[in-house]
This record gives sequence, C-alpha cells and structure tokens, in this order.
Amino acid sequence: MPTAVLTDRERTAVQAYLRLLHTVRAAFDTRSAPAGPPAPPLVPPSVLAEAEAALARAGLTGNEEEFFRMLRDWHPER
Repeated sequence: MPTAVLTDRERTAVQAYLRLLHTVRAAFDTRSAPAGPPAPPLVPPSVLAEAEAALARAGLTGNEEEFFRMLRDWHPER
C-alpha cells in the first residue's frame, strides 16, 4: 500500500519506471526462449523514452536519490 502522496507527474514517473523495469526483466528472461543461442535482449526505445520523459516532467532528472525514495515509499516491494 502506498504510504507517500505523489503528484500526478511523480506517479506517472514511478509507473513509467516500473514498466521499464518489467520490460527489461522480460527481455532478459530466457526461461521460455526457443532452443539455440540466446537472442540479445531487446528493450523498445519507446519504453526508455517514456520513462525519461516522465522523469523530466516530474522534475526528477538527475535526482535519482529522491526518485528512488519515492519509488520505495510508493511501491516498497521493488
């Protein structure tokens, strides 16, 4: 349960980061990959761009400590 009150822009930044995190995890998950040499992980540039833009709109670019504090407070199991 979230314990911090985030602005809409901060919430959007956290959600975009979580989408990016899930996308990266899925890209590196080779358990369901077909047999043969592993394909290089692929993260769509649009997912990364969405996270970067959301951080910028929330005023969190370059302020990772504050962003990750918010992330821990709002989504503690990450």
